[in-house]
Amino acid sequence: MGDNRISGSGEAKPMRILTGIFLDTGCLEELRKYHELGVIRGVTTNPTILSREGVTGGWPGIERRCKEIARLVEPLPVSVEVTSNDPQQMLEQAITFSEWAGNINVKIPIHGPDGATENLKLVHELETRHDIRINVTAMMSAQQGLLAAMAGATYVSLFAGRVNNMGYDSRQELRRLRNLLDAFDSPAKIIAGSTRETLNIVEWFEAGADIVTAVPHLLETMLVHPYSKETVRQFLEDGARLHQEPAVGLARAAA
Repeated sequence: MGDNRISGSGEAKPMRILTGIFLDTGCLEELRKYHELGVIRGVTTNPTILSREGVTGGWPGIERRCKEIARLVEPLPVSVEVTSNDPQQMLEQAITFSEWAGNINVKIPIHGPDGATENLKLVHELETRHDIRINVTAMMSAQQGLLAAMAGATYVSLFAGRVNNMGYDSRQELRRLRNLLDAFDSPAKIIAGSTRETLNIVEWFEAGADIVTAVPHLLETMLVHPYSKETVRQFLEDGARLHQEPAVGLARAAA
């Protein structure tokens, strides 16, 4: 659960230690920029992201880009998603991904496109028999997250932005999932993904997420504030003015 902090009542209160922000990208330039700032704690990718970032060359192209990402941020975790819905192919891909780098974990969707439920069997097998860290993805509800955690997933990804798109409050689902995992003393980490706006990042941490994924431009918005720019400009202008003032005190001392 984390360290113990003293609450206002004087009692020791367990506090969750947040993991932080995972950058949702396949772009090496953007990844290098934010990694060097020291503000990310991992990376998430999927076939859509890699395709959007211009990854080509089939399987060798995927392998090359994923290895580059993993090497760039090592030892931070990198999520790489399977590209098949066939159980045997997913198993083989997951094992292959895990051999590319020690910090790669594997994303497996909660179920197939038509609702087939064999994916959790695969999650359980990969975590318990193959010792591969799994990120169960494409979940929209706390109940899905609970089942994924019970199957042994290291990460359970709730697509909170899509939950909002459906007209529900994703914060409520995150709180429910947080309470459930805590009640079962589950070590699974909650990832809130599908982030739509900068406000989501803080809101979802407050609602109980351990990790929030964010695309690079949201981190830019999170960091840069117009009033901060205005304030820094004022400091620099006043600093320059100070340097231009004559050194009256020094002149008198010399006399």
